[in-house]
Formats: sequence, structure tokens, C-alpha cells
Amino acid sequence: MTTIDPTARVEDGAVIGAGAAIGPYCVIGRDVTIGANCKLISHVHVMGQTAIGAGCTVYPFASLGGAPQSLAYRGEPTKLQIGEGCTIRESVTMSTGTVGGGGITRVGDRGYFMNCSHVGHDCQVGNDVIFATSATLGGHCEIGDFVFIGGLSAVHQFTRIGPQAMIGGVCGVRGDVIPYGLVNGQYARLEGLNIVGMKRRKFTRERLAVVRSFYQKLFEAPGVFSERLDAVRSLAATDPAVAAILSFIDSGTHRPLCLPSGRTGENG
Repeated sequence: MTTIDPTARVEDGAVIGAGAAIGPYCVIGRDVTIGANCKLISHVHVMGQTAIGAGCTVYPFASLGGAPQSLAYRGEPTKLQIGEGCTIRESVTMSTGTVGGGGITRVGDRGYFMNCSHVGHDCQVGNDVIFATSATLGGHCEIGDFVFIGGLSAVHQFTRIGPQAMIGGVCGVRGDVIPYGLVNGQYARLEGLNIVGMKRRKFTRERLAVVRSFYQKLFEAPGVFSERLDAVRSLAATDPAVAAILSFIDSGTHRPLCLPSGRTGENG
């Protein structure tokens, strides 16, 4: 049974799914779709062309579907799409897209967004991510599945973070982070592989050894990065994770690659 608190304001045209609960003082715009069995606890503002998937829980003072924080935005109708089963904690903000960025911000399923985290316009966020307190994405970022972003970390616009990467706390991420990468530092540097996360995804010891060996040859061996990259391409067939890392590197366009400390300037 759908329940809407009498203090909530739900504009005509909004679609509220079966079993949803809209708590006190929530404001739901006319172009919003709230999925089945969602729970908006109280004081939640959902606006714009925003769709929230089934089974999400949204905590007080979250603001979803606000206009993109872009000087190029001129009020065009753009969208925010949030997947199923997400937990969106207090004061989280997520913006709609911009025409220049494709017109839609997407957030996948089962994400956990801790208080004050932010998803900027035109970001594409995967499934099963965790954003710790005040983790922030600039516009146009691409975040893979199972990514963890530590508290107070900020990701530069147009940056990509590959699947299963882990970003430490208080990091300024200015370069693309490879899949399975582990990043730390005020100005984020690649420290190795997210071994804990890989074990949680059921990587065997044999697979871990293969990927570690590849990582060492690519990022820790002497010589110029481009030459090392060419040298390890033949290893793509040794493990799907190796192939994913190489494909990720090859597809980069906007931002340099996040490299280990002491490897500055090797990109290209």
C-alpha cells in the first residue's frame, strides 16, 4: 500500500509506485517517477525529470534531480535516472544532465551514498558502488561497478574510475583510475591493486598472482610507460582482469592516467 504523509507535497503528474512511502515534508515534482516500495523518510526533495528505481531508501534533506551546476545550462529538459535498491543518505545531491553531455545522469543499482556525497551532471555511475561521506563527482565522470570512493574525496570532471577500484579518503582524483586499482594520497596516486576487493569478488590465488605480475610489469618496471604498455599487450589473454585494464587504458580520451608516485609525466 502506497502511503503519502499529509505534509508532503506531490505535484500532479508525479508517478508514485505501489508500496512506496513518502514521509513528512517531502516535495515531489510533476515529472518525477518514484519506483515501487521506495521509502522517502522525510524532507526529501525530488525534482526535474527524475526516475528512482524500486526499493530505494532516501534519507532527510537529500536533493535529487536539481539543475546541473554548469554555466552552459540554459534550462533544457534533462534527466536523472537512479537504479533499484539504492540507499541515499542525508543531504546527498544528484544533478540532472546537460544537453552537451548527453542529457542524462545515470546511477546504477544497489549503490550506497553516504551523507553529503554528490553526483554531478552527466555522470555515469555503475552498480554496487559505495560513496563515503562527502565523496564528490565533478561532471561527466564514469564510475564502474563495485567502486568505493573514500570520505572527502573529490573526482575531477571527465575522470573515469574503473570497476572494482578503491579510492582512499581525502583524495583529489585528477586522472583515470584503472580497474581494480587502489588509489591514495592528497593528490591521488596509484598504490597497487585493490586486493581486498578482488578477494571479495572471488578471485583465486592463481588469478591474483597473474594480475599482480601484469601490474608490476606495467607500472613498476623500468623504462617509458608507452614502451611497457606495448610489452604487456600480449598478456591480455592471461586473465579477463588484465584484458579489462588494457582496454580501459586504450579507451581514455579526456584525462591522463593515474600513475604510481614518481611516475609523473609518463602518460603518452
